[in-house]
Amino acid sequence: PNGKGTPTTAAPMKRAEPLNLDDDLLGEVTSGARALVVCPDIRGADYELGAQERLEEACGLALAIGIEIAHSYVLPVRDVRPNTLFGAGQVERIGTECEQHEIELVIIDGALSAIQQRNLEDALKRKVIDRTGLILEIFGERAATAEGRLQVELAHLDYQSSRLVRSWTHLERQRGGFGFLGGPGETQIEADRRMIRQRMARLRRDIEQVRKTRSLHRDRRERAPWPLVAIVGYTNAGKSTLFNRLTGSDVMAEDLLFATLDPTMRAIELPGMEKVILSDTVGFISDLPTQLVAAFRATLEEVVAADVIVHVRDMANPANAAQKQQVLDVLADLGVGVGEGDDGHEPTPVVEAWNKWDLLDPETREELGQAAANDPNVVPISAARGEGIDDLRTRIDAILTADARCYELALPATDGKRLAWLHQHGHVLSQAEEEGGLVARLSVRLTPREYGRFRSLSATDAA
Repeated sequence: PNGKGTPTTAAPMKRAEPLNLDDDLLGEVTSGARALVVCPDIRGADYELGAQERLEEACGLALAIGIEIAHSYVLPVRDVRPNTLFGAGQVERIGTECEQHEIELVIIDGALSAIQQRNLEDALKRKVIDRTGLILEIFGERAATAEGRLQVELAHLDYQSSRLVRSWTHLERQRGGFGFLGGPGETQIEADRRMIRQRMARLRRDIEQVRKTRSLHRDRRERAPWPLVAIVGYTNAGKSTLFNRLTGSDVMAEDLLFATLDPTMRAIELPGMEKVILSDTVGFISDLPTQLVAAFRATLEEVVAADVIVHVRDMANPANAAQKQQVLDVLADLGVGVGEGDDGHEPTPVVEAWNKWDLLDPETREELGQAAANDPNVVPISAARGEGIDDLRTRIDAILTADARCYELALPATDGKRLAWLHQHGHVLSQAEEEGGLVARLSVRLTPREYGRFRSLSATDAA
């Protein structure tokens, strides 16, 4: 009470700064930082790649955003510790390595809980980031389209919401409360979580709107008779290099993991088809963070509608067999019918482009060459040098035109629109004029879909 006997209202506590959602959401990775990469090899865990391959992949992910790898190694883990993942001696070893190599950032190639990440940072006195956070950083840096940025930000927020306890030091402060009756009010962590939930809801609405717009574009393409060929493959297998070779484009193609994130589409010509739509997609990777599954599903929707899938494989990578299985697993998760198709749907034809043929030693090349010769859906190529590209074009064309047949058609010579449509969408084998130039008789090769579309046309809507 004051001197006049009236109660004094307690001064409200100063509220901490709110979460700035426009800044880097992780705030963990700095380009050029010296990093230690540790790949935990947990006993009994089911890994799709070997420990050394996983370590190399983790280093590749770090290099993709300019991190300097000062040291890296595989660390066997017999029993997972819930508080730090590693045992006390192993944490001490990591700390010693950090001191010896002047490490600023520790990258754990695995999934860390928020508590494990916080405890490791407290013990090592350095920033610690796990595989999910690292991949999110790459996606955040590389996403170029509006939808890609929306998906990545949503994934960032989903990941960050569970790590607010680790990231903030003022979260025990409270916002409300006056005198003795106001109650504790809303803690800062509750306010930040509320802001994140609101932002995520807004992002989901924006993404749904973009998805509807893209669906309209896809419907328009499906009404056109041009087939769609989708290029898929493990990250850094050479998809964008092949895309550039086939289309003459300049899509970013570098020796980096996730060099390309946003799907790109271009029109190309094949020996028996005047126009085919070719789509380049994001590369796959093992142990994809769950927060990014939705982003992959959005960017790979074009694959679901593809008439032919070109699976690019890096045959110079010792783990190419495991990478192939990972790609097939992701496609199956996306609902793309490849393989035998026992769900009643016709499987999508797949052509395997065995890339980086020029990097193989002669013995391996001869061995793989014999295997490729026995499989009509395998084409050895070197996207960088252009070897085998013509063979790949021919194989794709053969699949797309496998059910095509020749039709003998007679049209009025004045029906220029349908005549032009046949020349544009079919393969006109011959054309002659009859009845004094009043009738055009054509021999045209068309697929059943193209022929059905032609028959549904009238002279006024053929365009």
